[in-house]
Amino acid sequence: MVTRHFAKEETRLRPELSERGLNPNPQTKGVVMRTVMRYASVASMVVLLLMAVSASTGQAAGLIDLKLSGQGEPSTYLVWDLIKKGWDKEAGLKMTQTYFDSGMAQVEALPSKQWVIGTSQGGVPSLVAALRYGTYTIAIGDEDSFTNAVLVRPDSPIAKATGANPKFPKTYGSADTVRGKTVLVTTISSGHYSLATWLKVLGLKEKDVVVKNMDQGQIMAAFESGVGDIAVVWEPFMFVGMSKGWKMMNEDSQMGANQINTIVVDRKFGDENPEIVAKFLKLYFRRVDTEKPESPEEIAGYIKFSKEWAGIELSQSDAALSLKWRKMYPLDQQLKFFDASKGKSEVQTWFAQLADFFVEQGKFTREEMDKALNSGFITDKFLKMAAAMK
Repeated sequence: MVTRHFAKEETRLRPELSERGLNPNPQTKGVVMRTVMRYASVASMVVLLLMAVSASTGQAAGLIDLKLSGQGEPSTYLVWDLIKKGWDKEAGLKMTQTYFDSGMAQVEALPSKQWVIGTSQGGVPSLVAALRYGTYTIAIGDEDSFTNAVLVRPDSPIAKATGANPKFPKTYGSADTVRGKTVLVTTISSGHYSLATWLKVLGLKEKDVVVKNMDQGQIMAAFESGVGDIAVVWEPFMFVGMSKGWKMMNEDSQMGANQINTIVVDRKFGDENPEIVAKFLKLYFRRVDTEKPESPEEIAGYIKFSKEWAGIELSQSDAALSLKWRKMYPLDQQLKFFDASKGKSEVQTWFAQLADFFVEQGKFTREEMDKALNSGFITDKFLKMAAAMK
């Protein structure tokens, strides 16, 4: 409106000034003065606007940007939710999250500085990140042992085979029904580890099946279209698959696997900004303490997060199962898991088991795994700092 108004006034002035040269008559002077005053008024408004923007920018500049990565899982949901609540800004942080469909995709994005703290990072890619890039594992995101499913179609002979191992009565399949079959799996992942433990219970190894490496979305689409005999997916994809009638073969073969999703931090960032990392953990555990997995509000929040942030449609029952099966651990319990004052911590022991898996699979050498395990990547430093914060 202002621009159109001045354009009109300017058109009105030009013929008068051109007719009377540089000495306009009193009537023209009045028009000119009114125009000048209007410009002055607008100029004042612009100055005030700039001052407001400057003040706003200054306020935003007072917040520390913190780039996070994650997957469409409960631990990342808790961070998403605390950001929605504005807790990060209350703590002087401006958190932004980037979505990845797997832990290895997160790891591969680390050198390009797309993130400095990663949530929903499976134990397997966490170990790889430590080996390749020296990252720290600073906390447990959630329990991951029973949220990686080995699925088959309902008419598969594998689903009808029972009793292969009496110690695992809810593990289905047999050496004869599984050998030679094509498995769709995201390799070097918690799902890959779950596949290996299932095969081991059946008396098989990875070389006894045909492995096709795909990301989770590709597995879902391919398996639904008839590709492959076995699909290995984690939640929420496993629940989507089960809702289609696919059957879970490894209901108890994960017992004792101690799989966890972790929170990792870029080593350089952690060394240079330990207080920021500790502040993030303090916020995370504040949200863990308020989590109510079975409440309608929590379930509704998780469904919204899955759809809006991760692009995954979840039913209420699937969302409820996801929250129920992903156990969260409060700060005081995590300090116990990471405590290495009397020898190896529980977390160090769990990662040693993962390292053995990698060596057995021929993915890494014993020397490489020992290098990672002895690098000090598992640390309770940031947990202790968070615990000491008020």
